[in-house]
Amino acid sequence: MTLNGTIETFPKELKLLIAAFVIVLSVGFYTGLLFVSETSSNSPDGIEEQYLGNEDDLDAKVMKFKKNEQQMLTLVHGHILSMSIIFFLIGLILLTTRLNTKVKTFLLVEPFISVILTFGGIYFLWTGITWMKYIVMISGTLMTFTFMASTFVIMQQLFKKKILQ
Repeated sequence: MTLNGTIETFPKELKLLIAAFVIVLSVGFYTGLLFVSETSSNSPDGIEEQYLGNEDDLDAKVMKFKKNEQQMLTLVHGHILSMSIIFFLIGLILLTTRLNTKVKTFLLVEPFISVILTFGGIYFLWTGITWMKYIVMISGTLMTFTFMASTFVIMQQLFKKKILQ
């Protein structure tokens, strides 16, 4: 069964449904990134402070306390489950696009690796392995770029005009 390029043959209603889904999902994804930006300053030290607290910093503008184990397990559990569903659904749609096999395979698999590294890294950071903040930042950035690339390809091919052959 060949799926490569079949997105172009979908009926208009299915294309609109997929477009609406990708747009709303993107709004949610990017809103989450805004939250991360507000809470961690998009820096390795900000990430560390978000989970380990800053009680020792007398000059801190906002006092943050170390998360407890229940908070961490809830955060890791919820994000790994929801992000895996998000990337599975985006991956199913991406399978139907016309794209180089190696690029497509990367876009299909990479987000799952980044989800584990990002949220597993946050948990290990919380346990005191502070160099994990760099892994969290790199994998989170890669996950974001993968999401952006995948949704761009999907949206571009959903409404691609067929060239006369």
